[in-house]
Amino acid sequence: MFMDFLRNNRWAAGILTFLRLYVGWLWLTAGWEKVAGGFSADGYLQGVVGNEEVAAQYPTYHAFIENIAVPMAEPFSFMVAWGEVLVGLGLILGVFTTAAAFFGLVMNFAFLFAGTISSNPWMVLLTIFIVAAGANAGRFGGDRWVIPYLRTNVLGRDFIQKRIPKRRTQEAA
Repeated sequence: MFMDFLRNNRWAAGILTFLRLYVGWLWLTAGWEKVAGGFSADGYLQGVVGNEEVAAQYPTYHAFIENIAVPMAEPFSFMVAWGEVLVGLGLILGVFTTAAAFFGLVMNFAFLFAGTISSNPWMVLLTIFIVAAGANAGRFGGDRWVIPYLRTNVLGRDFIQKRIPKRRTQEAA
């Protein structure tokens, strides 16, 4: 019942719009500070590698940071900064809302696994509602026009017709 409300109700879409704007603004401002300020994740990644609690609790994640992220700190810095900006823009504009929220969750969990608390748990909690609502979260945003356009013009009629069950006609019955 709650999921039906969250996924189909106009009032829920309105509430989700405010959540979307709030979380999107948090992402956009955090990302823009990094983009404009010449952000480098190298010090942060070195701190994660030196954190014994992370190594003990999340050994696979720790190995990933140590062996992949630290040697590639410059590309990771770029991806984090612009990823935050793009997640923020997607949520604020309501375009590819579910995808933007999903990637925001992925980044929040990566920060949590690294031992950073900050606002990440709060953002995870709010973003779960956005992801669970699916298309209804972008109802009052760009998804209202973008998703139908992509379904009909990019994926094409054949893609849609293959997924819609054919109706029985009077002659076939």
